[in-house]
Amino acid sequence: MSLNRSEKEAVITDVTSLAAKAQTLVMAEYRGITVADMTKLRSAARSNGVTLSVLKNTLARRAVAGSAFEIVSDQMTGPLIYGFSVDAVAAAKVVAEFSKTNDKLVIRGGAFGGKVLDVNGVKQLASIPSKEVLLAQLLGLMQSPISRTARVLAALATQKGAGSTEPAIEAAPEVAAEVAPA
Repeated sequence: MSLNRSEKEAVITDVTSLAAKAQTLVMAEYRGITVADMTKLRSAARSNGVTLSVLKNTLARRAVAGSAFEIVSDQMTGPLIYGFSVDAVAAAKVVAEFSKTNDKLVIRGGAFGGKVLDVNGVKQLASIPSKEVLLAQLLGLMQSPISRTARVLAALATQKGAGSTEPAIEAAPEVAAEVAPA
């Protein structure tokens, strides 16, 4: 069923607002995917903050005109599903994970940071850990020197404390209080 002019303008407006907020666009060919599989893909996308849209390519080209995703408008041919995400890696992750289990979904490309991504670029973007994982890794790296120092001081205190009944560190009682077992 074709859309009338006002419906097309509404679709273009919606997709333009998506493109303005998004960091990443991933395009994939969905020819031959069953409705049940498409429902699973949409559910996974929704839970990860990705907006998936099946659009006429002419409407998609008009919607991304003037945005950072205009650089991929020449690749917008064939039956495509467009994945927009505010998170830099979410759209790539969702589409790449689904394409591993369903060979009917073929990644065609995408755009991130004003650059065109080919299939390998989308897969590399998908392999980057999520923001939460990266923050946890950074926090672990920042805590590592402090925890190592605390372990060394605790071992030193235990070692010196084995020879006497007095607390091992007399010069710095606040450190001994932190290191001494409760």
